[in-house]
Amino acid sequence: MGRTIHILLLVALAAVGSQAWFLPKCPLRSTPKPAVDVTVKAKKPDLYYIPPSPPCRIIMMTVNVLGIDVNWKYVDLMKQEQLKPEFLKINPQHTVPAMNDTGFTLGESRAIQMYLAQKSPEGEKIYPKDIKKRAKIEEMLYFDVGRLYPQFLACYGVGTGDPSDANKKKFADSLGMLEEYIKRNNGWVATDKMTIADLSLLGTVTLTEAVGYDTSGFPKITEWLAKAKEAVPEYHANSQIGLDVWRGMYEAGLKPKST
Repeated sequence: MGRTIHILLLVALAAVGSQAWFLPKCPLRSTPKPAVDVTVKAKKPDLYYIPPSPPCRIIMMTVNVLGIDVNWKYVDLMKQEQLKPEFLKINPQHTVPAMNDTGFTLGESRAIQMYLAQKSPEGEKIYPKDIKKRAKIEEMLYFDVGRLYPQFLACYGVGTGDPSDANKKKFADSLGMLEEYIKRNNGWVATDKMTIADLSLLGTVTLTEAVGYDTSGFPKITEWLAKAKEAVPEYHANSQIGLDVWRGMYEAGLKPKST
């Protein structure tokens, strides 16, 4: 799925041309450092990103919720920095997000999420160790990356053209499934508290705002969206930037001819 978004963003950035100036290079605040022994200087993981990418936004939100300190490294797709040998050593898929933590590398957003949560002292609050809770969380991660996100892209991805009625129905049906999951879990998607699955799906479902998709027919999703945004520190100052960039590309003539 990272490959799909990478291709779409290349198309989008090429199409907007000089409008690509609106890509911010530092979307995140300086997150507070956890209390550590000052005599030990741990190396921060390098996280490679571009702001409009939904998978990158998911990692940004995860980092903010965990309150961890990382090195953000902007990847200029227009300059094909993702194809440079040094980047391919980190992620042979030449996609973002990617992570390099002192030689340990990952190139899939949800895997990065799980790794950062397990490594962080605060991680258990959004990725608990209980095996049944983890199974539910991972079920919803796979629901997102294997179903909802690709179905959104099939309908409303940048440069995809007019969505077919069949694809629109699939996406609406999947939103209905998400509505039911939220109903079952006390307002969250996987357990009775916010988890990395909520952050993952928040990155996907907020894309409906960028393309003008009406989710008012899903009241539980509407309530969950508002609650989840409030639970992410500085959501509007950080993750919203990438969403606004996506909206800008979509409205700059890259959207389907009709919606």
